[in-house]
Amino acid sequence: MDTLNLAARSWLFVPATRPERYAKAAASGADRVIIDLEDAIEPAAKAAARAALANATLPTGTPLYVRINACGSPWFEDDLALVATLAVSGILLPKAESSSHVAAAAGRLAPGQGIVAIVETALGLWNVLEVARSDRIERLAFGALDFQVDTGISADQDSEIELAYARSRIVVASRVASLAPPIDSVTPAIDDAARLQRDSERARRFGFAGKLCIHPGQVTGVHRAFQPSAKECEWARGLLAELTARPENERGAFAYLGEMVDRPVIERARRIQTLIDQGREAQAI
Repeated sequence: MDTLNLAARSWLFVPATRPERYAKAAASGADRVIIDLEDAIEPAAKAAARAALANATLPTGTPLYVRINACGSPWFEDDLALVATLAVSGILLPKAESSSHVAAAAGRLAPGQGIVAIVETALGLWNVLEVARSDRIERLAFGALDFQVDTGISADQDSEIELAYARSRIVVASRVASLAPPIDSVTPAIDDAARLQRDSERARRFGFAGKLCIHPGQVTGVHRAFQPSAKECEWARGLLAELTARPENERGAFAYLGEMVDRPVIERARRIQTLIDQGREAQAI
């Protein structure tokens, strides 16, 4: 699996009850669009939301997902029955807590539709590797807001150090299960560019490869944060050029810009180069 899926940096939510916004979301530049049947929809409006989605003309060109309601909810089965009829890439499965939750959803999806499991409860985090190894899981996502409600954790918005364990566990489980890196939680403040940048950069440092977005205005900032910096790009290009110029028998370990270079450092440079290349491809689409 490609663990550097830069083409999935931004995942933009749009309420299912607003079909006139589907195409706008797809045209926002977001890498993925999530049509939401869960948190954005009040219980009394769930049936109307499904009807709106069922009758909508879905945009093409941007992969679409549907966030369904959780396993065990009154709307789970009906949501899945609808999704199986739609030309979408898959679902976001909220409050995924076990392989049985995943299997219950996977058994109702159409061929080719994948599952992004949202880890947002204590039990989901405890069983995260089991969830990650389940059939049809495409990748994991972190639902930090619901996780705090479930656990009673109150995270400082500037650092969120209280959530460091949860983020690390989700990233490590993704790697052990050979999934693409996970998607980080939303930034609720839609007009705070500085906070969005902090949150996105923190997510990247933790090993996430993308972020959930709740407003089109967040997309550009997320893309910028997940792209290697100019300094990182210059370092990686220079190191790889030096590696290529060296004789084959002198590439195991050598000095570059005053620092020792060996295999892990070379792999980091190659990873950055891959991100650069994927960024060019994403811009060309």
